[in-house]
Amino acid sequence: MAGAKNHDYHILPPSPWPLIGSMTALVMAAGGIMWMHSQPFGGFVFFAGLIGVLATMYFWWADVIKEARAGDHTPVVALHLRYGMILFIASEVMFFVGWFWSWFDFALFPSTVEAVGGTWPPKGIEVIDPFAFPLLNTMILLCSGTTITWAHHSLLHGNRDGLKKGLWLTILLGALFSAIQAYEYAHAPFPFAGLNYTSAFFMATGFHGFHVLVGTIFLIVCLIRTYRGDFTPRQHFGFEAAAWYWHFVDVVWLFLFIAIYIWGGWGAPVHGG
Repeated sequence: MAGAKNHDYHILPPSPWPLIGSMTALVMAAGGIMWMHSQPFGGFVFFAGLIGVLATMYFWWADVIKEARAGDHTPVVALHLRYGMILFIASEVMFFVGWFWSWFDFALFPSTVEAVGGTWPPKGIEVIDPFAFPLLNTMILLCSGTTITWAHHSLLHGNRDGLKKGLWLTILLGALFSAIQAYEYAHAPFPFAGLNYTSAFFMATGFHGFHVLVGTIFLIVCLIRTYRGDFTPRQHFGFEAAAWYWHFVDVVWLFLFIAIYIWGGWGAPVHGG
């Protein structure tokens, strides 16, 4: 029994996707840096890495789904998957800590940066009104947090109709958030480059927007699996991981909204105000 499949301590086959994912993410990051510094082929390298990351997501998720259907996600294996997801979210938290660190460093010590004229926000900058589209997006994400929780509770109680409706609403709210943020970027009163304020703003909020897109794709995969009947009240780690990730996205946005939109733009003229 020790070597039999589906034993509690059954070891899953080695997967190449963590290594491939790390390499493609490195290529994407390097390409992004090259692109922002106007280096030759920077855009090509970035999109090549992006395609690799998306391919990794697809094939890795496909392998996880196959393992779940084969019954390989025993309680012990599922526990280890949960530990892995927790560590992944912890690494994402530290990723955003870096962006918050740079933002507060620029904001609290503006005299050390000549480009901003010793003030924060920089002189001559009109900021985005935090109580317009940013507040609307905050409400959208908070509502999406309740709909994904509704879906989770429905799954735990065997209510598949509530699970489907909760997932559909969360996906639609996530797509609406992304559409509003894209519109906000298109009509932003300042460009990406030129000042620490603008670059830090777009990098922090832009990476959060990217995480919303990833989370929305994650939820779409869960919705497809729901219609296929993959999730049960006792075995649904894939959905649970997506819900954890989505709540992480919600919480990060609250910090971004307060630190960047409200506190970071305090006292500066509001665009269109």
